[in-house]
Amino acid sequence: MTVKVGDVLPNAVLTYIPYNAQNPDACGLPQQLKTHEAFKGKKVVLFAVPGAFTPTCSEEHMPGYVEQVGELKSKGADIVACVASNDQFVMHAWGNMYKVKDDILMLSDANGELGSALGLVNDGTARRMGPIRLARFAMIIDDLKVIYVGVEAAPGVTVSGASAVLAKL
Repeated sequence: MTVKVGDVLPNAVLTYIPYNAQNPDACGLPQQLKTHEAFKGKKVVLFAVPGAFTPTCSEEHMPGYVEQVGELKSKGADIVACVASNDQFVMHAWGNMYKVKDDILMLSDANGELGSALGLVNDGTARRMGPIRLARFAMIIDDLKVIYVGVEAAPGVTVSGASAVLAKL
């Protein structure tokens, strides 16, 4: 089953490495984020990419969010988060490359727990990327309820891009 507007976001455990303002290049200890605890009572923009450092993700998807994170937050997003199939160390490094600090939460769904529960995973085996890869999507979640979901049906970034999400906030 694929998530749809009106559904409650599944409770899943993701991982991340918190931004350290005193030592921004340091790689801290991984932390767990339980979606229901972290997102309860908040408006969250969550966008998913199949892989950090991959061409479309790095050249099209992430830059829009980096450029528009302030606008997303000024329109009511309490949290802007990026999630990918990569581990938390790769996500931390990718966030550091874009200097997102703590403006964008860089989350790992390396086990495919959230993506599988949402019905938004693809098999990347043919591309040598592993059997569980997140689909490219974005959603707006308000107090755990999905109020927008845009899943890319073809390569590229349209309904999951920052501008599309900003128009729905």
